[in-house]
Amino acid sequence: MQQTFDLNEHSHKRLNILTGEWILVSPHRSKRPWQGKVEDLPKDERPVYDPACYLCPGNERSGGIKNPAYTETFAFTNDFAALQADSPEGDINENNLLIAKSERGVCKVICFSPRHDLTLPLMEVAAIRKVVDLWIDQFNELGGRPDISYVQIFENKGEMMGASNPHPHGQIWAQSSVPVEVTKETRQQKNYYEATGKSLLEDYLAIELEKKERILIENEHFVALVPFWAVWPFETMIISRRVVQTISAFHDDEKDALADILKRLTTRYDNLFNISFPYSAGMHQAPTDGGIYPEWHWHMHFYPPLLRSATVKKFMVGYEMMGNPQRDITPEAAAERLRGLPEVHYKNR
Repeated sequence: MQQTFDLNEHSHKRLNILTGEWILVSPHRSKRPWQGKVEDLPKDERPVYDPACYLCPGNERSGGIKNPAYTETFAFTNDFAALQADSPEGDINENNLLIAKSERGVCKVICFSPRHDLTLPLMEVAAIRKVVDLWIDQFNELGGRPDISYVQIFENKGEMMGASNPHPHGQIWAQSSVPVEVTKETRQQKNYYEATGKSLLEDYLAIELEKKERILIENEHFVALVPFWAVWPFETMIISRRVVQTISAFHDDEKDALADILKRLTTRYDNLFNISFPYSAGMHQAPTDGGIYPEWHWHMHFYPPLLRSATVKKFMVGYEMMGNPQRDITPEAAAERLRGLPEVHYKNR
C-alpha cells in the first residue's frame, strides 16, 4: 500500500523564500539516540556589577578608555572593530581568479543595561524600549552616512554563540557594501514585489496567521513565529505587521510593541530548558545605499544552537557544509514546544 506523504514523518525539502535556498528536513531522525558532544551548562548567576567587566559602567576597557557611569543604555565604537573607517581604497583582480576589494565601515557595541546580570528576558519592557530607541538612533546616524550601504544590528547571546563578554550587549556593523545574506533577501523580495506588487513577507505572514501551526506570539504590531523553512532547531522570526523598510519607520506604539514581543519571545527561550538561552539574533532591513526598496519588509531572525536540551547542541557539519542545511525536529514540532511555554521567566516563578 502506497504511503501518503506527511511533512511530520517523511524526509523532504523546504524552500527558504527569503534566500531562494533549500533545506533538508528529516523528522524521523529526531528519534535517534545521542552519544555525541554534550556541552557544559552555561553559568547562570552573575553579579549586578562586575569590577572586571569591560562593559560595566565606570570600568576601564582593554584599550584604556573608561566607560561613563551610564544608567540606561550605552553605545561606543568597538575597540577591536572588524571594519575600519579609514581602510584605504583598493581592488585586486588577477585573471578573474584572485579577487579582493577594500571594505570600510564602523562597528559599535550596544550595552542594553548597566546591570551585568540582566539579559533581554529579565529586563522590563520599558528598559527594552530604550534599547529599541538606541538601535534606531544608531541606525539613523550610521545609515545616513554617504559611505555606509548597510547597517547590521545583531546580538550574540551566550558563550556558545561566541559572546566574548556576558554583560548584556549587542553590536552594530555598518559597512560600505551590502552583505551576502541581505543581497539574497533583496533579490527574492524584489522578484516577488515585481511579480505581484506586494510584500513577500506580508503574503507569507497572512498564510501563517491563517494556519496558526507555527505562530508563537502576537501583539498589535508584530508576530513571532517559527519559519516554515527554519534551519536551526528552535529558530524563530519576528515580522512587523505593517510593511516598513527599516526600523526607523516604526512609530511609538510599534516601538513599544517590539520591546514587548522581544521580552516575551526571549523569555520563552529561557523557559525551554530553564537556562539563559543562547542565540544569534539580527534584524534584516533595506540597505542605506541611497536606493529605493519598496519590496523590503523589516524582520528579525533568531538562530539558537541548542537541539535536545541545555547541553546538546546542533552542529552544522558534513552534509550541511557540503550539501545544504538539514534539520531533524520539524518547524511545526518546535513551534508547538515553544508555544506551550509560560511567559513568566523561570527565575521569577
